[in-house]
Amino acid sequence: MNSTNGIITVFAGSASRPFAQKMCDYLGVELGKSTTHIFSEGGIYVRADESIRNKDVYIVQSIGKDPNNAFTELIFWIDAFKRASANSITAIIPYFGYAKADKKDEPRVSIRARVCADCIEMCGADRVVTMDLHAAQVQGFFSKPVDHLYASALLCEYARHLGIVNENLVVVSPDAGSAKRARAYANILGCNVAIGDKVRIGHDENPNALEIIGDVKGKTCMVVDDFTISGNTLCKVAYGLMDKGAKEIYAFLSHAIVKEDAVQRIEESPIKMLVTTDTVDNTDVLKNSKKIKVVSAAPLFAEAVRTIHEREPMAYMFEHLPARLMEMSFEDTDK
Repeated sequence: MNSTNGIITVFAGSASRPFAQKMCDYLGVELGKSTTHIFSEGGIYVRADESIRNKDVYIVQSIGKDPNNAFTELIFWIDAFKRASANSITAIIPYFGYAKADKKDEPRVSIRARVCADCIEMCGADRVVTMDLHAAQVQGFFSKPVDHLYASALLCEYARHLGIVNENLVVVSPDAGSAKRARAYANILGCNVAIGDKVRIGHDENPNALEIIGDVKGKTCMVVDDFTISGNTLCKVAYGLMDKGAKEIYAFLSHAIVKEDAVQRIEESPIKMLVTTDTVDNTDVLKNSKKIKVVSAAPLFAEAVRTIHEREPMAYMFEHLPARLMEMSFEDTDK
């Protein structure tokens, strides 16, 4: 994509190559040529294999699985582009790991999200694009612009595609902390909200108690959350909803960082279908899953890149997504 604003070039970090390629397919550009190498002692080497002088560079790298190496590689890329005289550098971070660590919630701990933000800026990023931060206030850790995308419009459209959006649908928040997100989904879909009230002990990912607040008897329940790792919370909410007489249960997540045990837990749960995005590459662990569907968020990020590059407003993306964007997002989901 060329314009009066310069030449756009998209590069992929090793954690997000398929995602970056889908972005390029949407934009109609070639993926930037690059080399990434891990030395025998574990050191990371990155190199752009084409000139980027005076180009607008977009580096795509999720900080999901193996977050330490993924983050280190990202800031190495940003530094490499800065030293190669890129016109601008935008860090595309589909899943921003460490976003949970947004405050000092116990003595003598690091605010890791702030450290990540400082490093990204210090190495030379001019802008950050991410989606559904676990703690939205992480945007405030940056002094440079942050475009915070939401998966809600995309996932709600897929819910309509499934045919589950009707007067019998209830959006369910797994806990009080996610109630605002659930309300946003409910507003888009025009339905009611129920809330799971869970209690945790310490940093255990497994909630110790659960109660459902709201009427779900005979309802189709759409559980929404920003991410899952173990699947424990989702499955406990699903069992709680069944105990309250729910008719059927779907789960819609912005991100998933899952391993085989989490997939098995979800497959054995009352959840009829879990829909998530490809911000983290789970291809290997999901290849045999019958319940988990993946909607691509790459076209959403690509459209964001287009608007940034063309200096256009982005507000429309939070309400009405282009038909071509949704078509490309769903094209592999039902296969």
